[in-house]
Amino acid sequence: MEAQLAQISALSQKDKGPAFIALIPEILSRPDPSRLVADLHKLVDTVVNQDSVGLVVGRQVLSELVKILGEGSIKDAELRKRVVEDTLTTVQPRIVSYEEQVNTLRFQLADLLEEEEEWSESARVLMGISLERRVYVRIVRLLLEDEDSVQAETYYNRAALLLHSDLNDRETLLQFKLCQARIHDYSRKFLEAATRYHELSYVGEIDEEERRHMLLAAVTCAVLAPAGPNRSRVLASLYRDERTLDLPTYNILSKMFLDHILRPAEVKEFEKTLKPHQLAKIAISSNDRLASAGQYNGTDGPAASTRTGPATVLARAVMEHNLLASSQIYNNITFGGLGALLDLTPGAAETMARKMIEQGRLRGSIDQVDKLIWFEGDREEYDAQGKAGGLGDIVEEAEDTGAPFTKRWDAQIRLTAANVESIIQHLTEKGLVHLTAALA
Repeated sequence: MEAQLAQISALSQKDKGPAFIALIPEILSRPDPSRLVADLHKLVDTVVNQDSVGLVVGRQVLSELVKILGEGSIKDAELRKRVVEDTLTTVQPRIVSYEEQVNTLRFQLADLLEEEEEWSESARVLMGISLERRVYVRIVRLLLEDEDSVQAETYYNRAALLLHSDLNDRETLLQFKLCQARIHDYSRKFLEAATRYHELSYVGEIDEEERRHMLLAAVTCAVLAPAGPNRSRVLASLYRDERTLDLPTYNILSKMFLDHILRPAEVKEFEKTLKPHQLAKIAISSNDRLASAGQYNGTDGPAASTRTGPATVLARAVMEHNLLASSQIYNNITFGGLGALLDLTPGAAETMARKMIEQGRLRGSIDQVDKLIWFEGDREEYDAQGKAGGLGDIVEEAEDTGAPFTKRWDAQIRLTAANVESIIQHLTEKGLVHLTAALA
């Protein structure tokens, strides 16, 4: 092999290129893999690192080799990977002169590693390329496949800076939006993730099965999001989506939207569908731990639970939802009663309610003397959730009696009477009840 290369190197510049290129098929046809790799190494080393060959000829020969490798002339994937890696190592000292060829080889090596599900290794290979937005998005996708969300977010931010460069590349744009949703998911920004997943589930260019997965992810993230008005709007949007009826998580979606209290068995069933990062443990601050101690047990009776706070993201989401749901049922509740409902110590239940009130996610007040949590009757903010979700609302002119509890009592009577009238009307239309008989 050395003699052939030396003989070709002695030719004139215009004859060197075709002669070196003619050697490539001959080398690739050799049955011995070790000899094939060794001879290709010698060829690449000669055309790249010998000054007598010249840069023009070197680029011409290396481009032809890259093209042949890309066409799949080597069927054995492992052998092809060895050849590409060896070629990259040989060219590395002169990478500035052969940047285009090296980038193409890196793409080929990344494809081979991706086929082997070596996600992080494939991403690292791409990191060595002179990058553009399309490459950044691919790196982000590969890192997320390996659940390396921290490094993925770094490259996602770089891709975001180049987002305006080519808005006509629809495929890359959709991949970017999916990466955005997944990064929000991994970062526990579940509300933003649910919104992005739901938007993508309507995109017609995406495969139907993939869209179903995105809708399922949207429901999961909405359930895990912090309870409050913003989550209620997202839940309303998902609940109105007829496609969610076929999802295995529809039961918990409907219960959360309708403000029903979730039972442990339902939570356990939902927990089986979660990914590892969605089951991450959460730390309780030292201040919250002190506040959650059982100092209220003497007044409220023996505490049924010794838990001082939620241990996981799911547990926190469920407890906050049940607290919000209880505000729709009770006018007030003791710390001990709320603790029993949430499976927390009375102090931990008070701490959770206090935080939600501070953050504007729960309307109410805390009476620490009587150890009571009072839920406010004026729920205009929560009524707005239904309007935002497109579920409509009934505008009623209420008599101003001045007393808040009288207003609430009157509203409950009106609502009960309206429901009874609606039921009777429905039964009458079905012929199950005759109006005269009902009046008698």
